[in-house]
Amino acid sequence: MLIDSWMIAVLIAMTLCGAMGGAGLKAYATSPKKLHVLMGLGFYGTGALLNIVLLKFLPLTIVLPANALTYVWTLIIARFAFKEAVGPLRWIGVTCIMGGLCLLVF
Repeated sequence: MLIDSWMIAVLIAMTLCGAMGGAGLKAYATSPKKLHVLMGLGFYGTGALLNIVLLKFLPLTIVLPANALTYVWTLIIARFAFKEAVGPLRWIGVTCIMGGLCLLVF
């Protein structure tokens, strides 16, 4: 199956929205502001809508496993936005996820 570049862009956006949704809720947990929770829920909702759009064009066996990219975004956001420590094993895990996604999508 040929995956167009716009589909890859939407896959990336979908997973980034999922990670940003989690980041919004994390921000709310550390500093309870309504904006944070609204932002988190908004990103989660946007990611879900993008998921539905992708399922119109791609099989479930690609869209659902591609959600693993959310873990990559989450690790990057946690490291740089929340200053969480990320050890070498987690970076190796991210590399494995990226390799698996490349095998799956390309």
